[in-house]
Amino acid sequence: MTWRTPLGWAASRWTLGARALRWGTTTALVTAVLIVLGGATVRVTGSGLGCPTWPTCTEDSLIATPELGIHGAIEFGNRLVTGLLIVAVGWAIIAARLQKPRDRTLTRLAWSMFWLVVANAVAGGFTVWFELNPWMVATHFVLAMSLLACATFTWHRARWTGGDGPRPGPLSRGIAWALVAATAGLVLAGTLVTGSGPHAGDSSDVPRMGFDWTSVTILHGFLAVIVLALAAALAFRLRSEDGGRLALGRVGVFLLVLLAQMGLGVVQSLLGLPELLVVAHVVFAALVWVGALRVLLDTDPRLWAVREHHLVDARPEASATASL
Repeated sequence: MTWRTPLGWAASRWTLGARALRWGTTTALVTAVLIVLGGATVRVTGSGLGCPTWPTCTEDSLIATPELGIHGAIEFGNRLVTGLLIVAVGWAIIAARLQKPRDRTLTRLAWSMFWLVVANAVAGGFTVWFELNPWMVATHFVLAMSLLACATFTWHRARWTGGDGPRPGPLSRGIAWALVAATAGLVLAGTLVTGSGPHAGDSSDVPRMGFDWTSVTILHGFLAVIVLALAAALAFRLRSEDGGRLALGRVGVFLLVLLAQMGLGVVQSLLGLPELLVVAHVVFAALVWVGALRVLLDTDPRLWAVREHHLVDARPEASATASL
């Protein structure tokens, strides 16, 4: 007698096509960006404690009550987006598991998204319990960026078509890795700017990180220039390399998004950090992060080469056990 998980049992009987997988991973990626949008909206509207408890909204109600006003509605709406994200990630997990043949790496990536959603939700709860401690808020945001990275990897893997053609050389791949590292530093520096700046996420006097806001803002801008220089250097390098056309196009899109983001940063500073521009800046930070990862994935495509041991024939007669 063999033992199967519910998904293993389903996989032995049904198959989902590549289209369902592509839609599932796309929905998960888009919803992960919406989580960033929701968090930024909560922050700039001062709704971080709109629901004063977690996981319920109040001690007596799971949902926002009229007494909590607009801040409660905004915070509870942000929590609802997490529910949509769970549904999207669940779709991606099921679609990945019901592929024939099964791709173990893809399935594991999809499950990793789920656990990152759980970790991010728990971090959100701790953020409320610690009354918007800026370090806890920064951790919440970093986990959201980690989820975005995992969603990007899953999305890319679901569309990987293989191929043994030429790829960019080691110098280009090294620059792409440096670009991702610098972008990660840029995102982390952005949390210090936000944690030291005026948007605390609540109308009360929430403690800040204590850094000199001007200094961390300059550091943030300096890292943005480094990212811009690395992207430009990579584009210049890819122009003369075989197999670099796809990566070159990806770098071009990345540069456009990065320049838009840098422009937003300058304008919002000059205008005194208007809420709408701050939200747009945070969302573009998510897009820059996803863009940097996609540049790496297209510059070093063998990172996602499907090996024979990654694939499992999930037919009942071909496997004694189906696992997660």
